[in-house]
Amino acid sequence: MAANQDRMHGAVPDRAGTVMLVLDMFSDFDFEDGRRLARLALPVARRIRALKARLSRQGVPCIYVNDNLGRWRADFAAVVRRAESSLGRGIAQLLQPGERDYFLLKPKHSAFFGTPLATVLETLGARTLILTGTTTPQCILFTATDAYVREYRLVVPTDCVTALTRKQQQLALYFLESVLGARVCPSASIKQPSPGRTRTARRS
Repeated sequence: MAANQDRMHGAVPDRAGTVMLVLDMFSDFDFEDGRRLARLALPVARRIRALKARLSRQGVPCIYVNDNLGRWRADFAAVVRRAESSLGRGIAQLLQPGERDYFLLKPKHSAFFGTPLATVLETLGARTLILTGTTTPQCILFTATDAYVREYRLVVPTDCVTALTRKQQQLALYFLESVLGARVCPSASIKQPSPGRTRTARRS
């Protein structure tokens, strides 16, 4: 504990075995199929907000990890402001980060790629990740795969993730559950920090 905090200069004092990740919910949705995705993501944002509030009362921290939109000169607040003046306004208003939340910017699909997420999780002592956000077959799945090889337990609330089509959603959820051993369930069933389902690593 002390060694970890020294390495992080005391910047991450909390300890939590379970952490909630919110992926790529701040966007201007200015891309192909963006308007459709913004429509689909709005009710998901409401459920993420409700789940976050419930877990926060149990001491589960939230880490927002978002695409940097190609602007490494921008900070997370700038990404939120940009979303607030776009098709993503309603989502951004619902999911405003709180004072005790963490937030990271990423260059690619996985929340682990090119970010300090692994270091933050190690310092928190996290072993279980609850993955929420957009989109299920891309950023959620890529993040889950990177988490799997790092031996994190995974929980994916089905109503807190979304994809552009039902088929994409079903296939991604099937892979998350059957291959990565994630607990795939409605958010209402997550009453307390869950250790996820025990899995056996597959041999290559």
